[in-house]
Amino acid sequence: VQLQASGGGLVQAGGSLRLSCAASGRTFSRYAVGWFRQAPGKEREFVAAISWSGSDTYYADSVKGRFTISRDNAKNTVYLQMNSLKPEDTAVYYCAVRGNSPTANYLNYDYWGQGTQVTVSS
Repeated sequence: VQLQASGGGLVQAGGSLRLSCAASGRTFSRYAVGWFRQAPGKEREFVAAISWSGSDTYYADSVKGRFTISRDNAKNTVYLQMNSLKPEDTAVYYCAVRGNSPTANYLNYDYWGQGTQVTVSS
């Protein structure tokens, strides 16, 4: 599976962005997808994840209520809608897939996209 993350950019605090993770491969619908982020000098951290069917979603406490993960398997795409953005959300955001149930541990994901930069100004 090849993944392409897009949609990042520069936004003011309180603004919104929608990230997309487009996948190649026929079996994308069988993969759980996770979004992670990494700020300079910090560990990669979990943001959100979604099961292969889209019926189960998971969020880090820091983004719960502000971010929404969803997927469209017909388009081989997973989205991360980010609202009420804060400067501390600034990071490179990555999407990743695994052929099992979602998990917050980035080490358990098999394929990664290249990342998209999100910068939130105060």
